[in-house]
Amino acid sequence: MPVFRLDDRLVFPPVHLAEDGLLALGGDLRPERLLLAYTQGIFPWYAENLPILWHSPDPRMIMTTRDLVVQKSLKKVIRRRPYTLKMDTAFVDVLLGCSSVPRPGQTGTWLIPEMIDAYTKLHELGFAHSIEAWDGETLAGGLYGVSLGAAFFGESMFARAPDASKVAFVASVRQLDAWGIGLIDCQVHTEHLERFGAYEVPRVRYLELLARALDEPTRRGKWTFELDAEAFAASGGAITSAA
Repeated sequence: MPVFRLDDRLVFPPVHLAEDGLLALGGDLRPERLLLAYTQGIFPWYAENLPILWHSPDPRMIMTTRDLVVQKSLKKVIRRRPYTLKMDTAFVDVLLGCSSVPRPGQTGTWLIPEMIDAYTKLHELGFAHSIEAWDGETLAGGLYGVSLGAAFFGESMFARAPDASKVAFVASVRQLDAWGIGLIDCQVHTEHLERFGAYEVPRVRYLELLARALDEPTRRGKWTFELDAEAFAASGGAITSAA
């Protein structure tokens, strides 16, 4: 199948035409295009000296907030409350952390300045959010993503201290669940997310779930944790039917 080249028009080809997940190249990263992409099950991937690459993989890695699995060792960490958890207080710093932390088998980063600028604009518009783990005044780790309707599109995470991103992730899932944002897009398979309960579904099934989630209102604007920190720690991050 062909790989489509985008122009200035705000339009994407049908996702079933993606070849090995790669659907199109080119275009731009203005907020309107990014938001349109997410609503259609598409996300950008960037690298220096290459055009923007737009992907819609099949199968798709997802989880719902009720799928969350917290390993016993991580529950013990959460009960110790090693980090202060915050949202949307250091968005750019989280992106810079995600772009700079070395990752096994990878050289360079896809979070080049153009991507950081684009997602910062989405953050300023109230669609992109950071979840942060702080050790005193030091940002120990975190993650960021985009929220539309009842879906959260996870983008990247990082840690500079043990389990910092894992604790932030579990807390984010708990908070999303409390807000009724139940679908988490994990994009592609990783063993790391699989251990948290993520799994692959056919793209057509993902699109069905996404359409349903997008029927719900978007929680737009700055986010703040509303979880009871003591209860979260005492539970070890477990999600219960009463959550």
